[in-house]
Amino acid sequence: MYLADRSAPTGTKPAPDRGPVRAPAVASTVLALGTVSMITDISSEMVTAVLPLYLIAGLGLSPLGFGALDGVYNGVSALVQLTGGHLADRVRNHKLIAGIGYGLSALCKPLLLFAHGLGPISVILTLERTGKGLRTAPRDALISLSTPPELQGRAFGVHRAMDTTGALLGPLAAFLILSVAVDGYDAVFGVSACVAVLGVLVLMLFVPPGDGGTRPRTPRPPRPSAATTAAAERPAPVRLRDALGLLRLPRLRNLAVCAVLLGLTTVSDAFVYLLLQRRTGIGDQWFPLLPLGTAAVFLLLAVPAGALADRIGRRTVFLTGHALLLAGYGLLLWAPAWPALPYLVLALHGMFYAATDGVLPAAVAATVPGELRATGLALVGTGQALARFGCSLAFGGAWTLWGTGPALAAAAAGLLCCAAVAGFVLRPAAPDAIPPHPNRSP
Repeated sequence: MYLADRSAPTGTKPAPDRGPVRAPAVASTVLALGTVSMITDISSEMVTAVLPLYLIAGLGLSPLGFGALDGVYNGVSALVQLTGGHLADRVRNHKLIAGIGYGLSALCKPLLLFAHGLGPISVILTLERTGKGLRTAPRDALISLSTPPELQGRAFGVHRAMDTTGALLGPLAAFLILSVAVDGYDAVFGVSACVAVLGVLVLMLFVPPGDGGTRPRTPRPPRPSAATTAAAERPAPVRLRDALGLLRLPRLRNLAVCAVLLGLTTVSDAFVYLLLQRRTGIGDQWFPLLPLGTAAVFLLLAVPAGALADRIGRRTVFLTGHALLLAGYGLLLWAPAWPALPYLVLALHGMFYAATDGVLPAAVAATVPGELRATGLALVGTGQALARFGCSLAFGGAWTLWGTGPALAAAAAGLLCCAAVAGFVLRPAAPDAIPPHPNRSP
């Protein structure tokens, strides 16, 4: 299976009575959604940056308990992704479902001000992740459906770069608030809630409404009759059976299998930062700044990595990203305590995300018909997120039982084996034809 779309980009399009007019490299829908994601990520990363320290140092949670909570934090959104993707395709309004998801996440942020125990915090985080799960697939479908196939990698790279700008600013805002506020954690949660509301407003005002471009936009022929026109314009219904039938596509199935295998050995960001802190002795006051290193590298390389994937093949870039993550694990395990160690690990962590986070959905989008685009993206995203949920549980348990060294060594060995399997499964082959939607004539 080959993940790269090697067709040459069409840089120009003719215009009547004028010379060639250059098509925009990135659609306005992508830029609007990138702005929404940037604002929302500022809000989310403010909480995420302080959450590990708050739970472990503040509430005394064990690494196993944190691993379970972190797994739930990511696993819930995975389970809901399928619902969000199918609903968006079924109602043919990706913006509506994405808006519900963004709104639910925003409503949960102020509730953290009143939750000071593990139980209430777990419930609130579960609801917040439910919102993330609802919005992810419809949002990515809107990006894909507004972009030509040969520019998918670039479009997702631009979106992820804007999203990562929020991930860069969020921890910085949390650090500044903690340094000046008396009740630092409550102040972080309150500001985060206000920023989340702003993201929802931008979505409502600036993201175009509609079905995400899944309906054909060809000129209408002369109408022979009202009945014939209504039948021609009525889209075929999207059924659950159609969604499950996507797994019959070999390319999509292979992508899902590889995403699951590699997700099973991808240690969560929070654990990486905790490991780095213990390995280098970074003070607690500097902990919220660790995600900035990952976010800065991700921001710089997301667009170039997406464009490179469009040009040389998504398989190559995707697997290279996991090789970089493996190198980061190796540094945490065996490198001497160099002053540059934190910078090297965070740089490799950011390069991993730049080479994988936007490349995978771009590859999935090339295998799924437009009317089921959100569902296909949700299938692969759900498998990957559930695998990372399992990795959080397993890594937290291994840390508690055996310590950080053996736990990370096991993750590194697993990543090496799974990357080798993924390289074989995703080997170049003739691309599959995307089947027409059921009940729709070719």
